[in-house]
Amino acid sequence: MEVRDLHPWPDTREEAEAIQDRLRPLLDLDSPGPVRPRTVAGLDVSYAGDGGGTGTRLAAAVVVLDAATLRVVEESVAVGTAAFPYVPGLFAFRELPTLVEALRKLGTPPDLLVCDGFGVAHPRRFGLACHVGVLTGLPAIGVGKTAFVGAYAAPGGRRGDASPLTAGGEVVGRVLRTQDGVKPVFVSAGHRTGLDDACRIVLELAPDHRLPETTRRADRLSRDALRG
Repeated sequence: MEVRDLHPWPDTREEAEAIQDRLRPLLDLDSPGPVRPRTVAGLDVSYAGDGGGTGTRLAAAVVVLDAATLRVVEESVAVGTAAFPYVPGLFAFRELPTLVEALRKLGTPPDLLVCDGFGVAHPRRFGLACHVGVLTGLPAIGVGKTAFVGAYAAPGGRRGDASPLTAGGEVVGRVLRTQDGVKPVFVSAGHRTGLDDACRIVLELAPDHRLPETTRRADRLSRDALRG
């Protein structure tokens, strides 16, 4: 699978923010994305220890599922080290070099990437899902476990209930209840996918649990790789 080399990996906060600013105009936030993707990939990263410092060992996993059956089609994992300090808003730079390695091992590009993180629900409107989408050219969405930016009212308590996530006067995502009575997830568009389709697909990928199966399977694979 092709992943474009659009920038060098930064060493400083200033360099990283400049890369986000340069790539942001490449985002496509108007395309509806795949209405019925055949294959959907989950991307997740696990850290050894507390994961705090540069050089911390990590494993990046990509698990491709058949979107209809949720069966695993292909798996890819890469083990590396955190490539950047922990800086809020620049977290993608810690994980991307190893994630890119895992993505490049895939035999066939999936129809949609589901990132454990954020898309435009990000202080600079360029989270991990945006960055991965621009580098691969693939539709991408972010599904976060907690809110990073923005304000919202709690959605209703039933599966499918949702409320807007707003920041700076604009809607940057949606707070989505995937199961009755469980904590919601935070869905945002990353690249080439609209928010309505993103939320619908997340619900389809989460028939039994709070998190979509893409995230659950990728999390398990990355943790197994670290233990191995």
